[in-house]
Amino acid sequence: MKRNMIKLAAGAAALLMVATSADAKSLVLKTDKVTLKPNMIVKYNKTPKAVDSIGEAFTEGMFYGRLRTNFFLWDWANKSDNRNNGIGGMFMYKTAPVSGFSATAAMYTSQSLSAYRMSESDVGSSKSGKDTFSRDKVNKGAGYGLSVLGQAYLQYDLGKTSIVAGRQLFETLLTKSNDTKMIPNTFDGISATIKDLPKTTIKLAYFAKQKLRDHEDSHDVLAYDNTTDANGFANKWKGNDDSAINKSLNVDLIGNDNKLIVVGAGTKIIPNLKAMVHYTAVPGVLTNISADLHYTIPVGGVKIIPGMRYMKQMDNLGASVNVASLKGQANSNVDGYKGDTTSLDSGLFAARVDIKTGGFMARLGYSKIEDAADIVAPWRGFPTGGYTRAMAQYNWFANTETIMLRLQYDFDDKILPGFSMMGRYAIQDFDDAKDAVAADSTVIHVDLRQKIGESSQLKFRLGIVTADANTVKVNQGGLKTDYSYNEYRVEYNYFF
Repeated sequence: MKRNMIKLAAGAAALLMVATSADAKSLVLKTDKVTLKPNMIVKYNKTPKAVDSIGEAFTEGMFYGRLRTNFFLWDWANKSDNRNNGIGGMFMYKTAPVSGFSATAAMYTSQSLSAYRMSESDVGSSKSGKDTFSRDKVNKGAGYGLSVLGQAYLQYDLGKTSIVAGRQLFETLLTKSNDTKMIPNTFDGISATIKDLPKTTIKLAYFAKQKLRDHEDSHDVLAYDNTTDANGFANKWKGNDDSAINKSLNVDLIGNDNKLIVVGAGTKIIPNLKAMVHYTAVPGVLTNISADLHYTIPVGGVKIIPGMRYMKQMDNLGASVNVASLKGQANSNVDGYKGDTTSLDSGLFAARVDIKTGGFMARLGYSKIEDAADIVAPWRGFPTGGYTRAMAQYNWFANTETIMLRLQYDFDDKILPGFSMMGRYAIQDFDDAKDAVAADSTVIHVDLRQKIGESSQLKFRLGIVTADANTVKVNQGGLKTDYSYNEYRVEYNYFF
């Protein structure tokens, strides 16, 4: 691991030496109404102005539109390939504020070309493209089309405080919209964002439900649904079936009426220092507390930004069954786990250093998960995100160590207007002693983005995962599955 880190650091330094300065313009798509950020979060540049009557609230409101397509190909090394697609978009309306009150509603749709998707009988083997449709709906014979009320909330603004009640996006460390497919991840409940303190943002939330990207209806914030419906269909894709769900925490164990409480604060009040703390809890089940620190060191025209994250996960469940593994309660899933496998107690440490100059950025990241329970985070915010997490990877299993090099360059103005490129190389060292955990792997991930005009963007994403095909299951015998694959994604966005 140390040798690999030295190689990655040397590579970053070499590329920095040959990098030229450019303005980071191509990483975002900015229209008069919206800005599409590199993480696919949409910021609204133009919003309705305050009015004096309810009638004017509707006549002076604003419409926002988005057309979107996504195509996916998952090329397994040792399995049948799979492919999926989504064609659709979003239509949103925001009322004008009256005495601080306003409302927002957004409809999303994702339709599918039958010529480029998995058959209904293979719906369970769909990978990255699964979020373009509902597996539960397809499994029950209701078809691939997915149309949902993705956002619907009332908002009250007073000064720099905003209170939102209803179905909403909520961006914190572990809760994200993660809008990289067709429909964002949302939460049902109430939240507040407070910016009244200098250079400080505080976020509070109480959520009764979550609605993952590929669901028509909201579901429990944490419980994996291991029940069946009245017609004998399994509900595993109806409840919380996030790719990082802890299947040990099923409906039988924790019920299906859990709540999610989030408190987050970030400040830049100290010059050059960005500090963040987050509290995320499902009462009676678990609590997660994390802290991030990032410090900017200007060196001529270069910025060097070291950062770190510490996270502690605490068990509040006191279960008498195995819950430490994300894979489920079976004894075979906790083979090789240390300590009390009926506890969720765990944690992680991550560190990184960024080097930025103009449109170039290099990042060297490291993360290590405590050798206890796996980290629980099914809310589309990734525990190792921003440090070592690569596309479609889940590297927060117990005793996992990862290093990553990320390089990013904006070619705008200097070479190719509107074009940017980002690449990641990650080395994932999973615990060989844990039979249910994946074998070690390396990941290459490349993003290419091209702005087209002022309102659209074309994006190509490539992921190459090479797994160790010869890792022996220490406890059960045999070899771990070789999950090597190549993944291709093409996405187009147009805003109006």
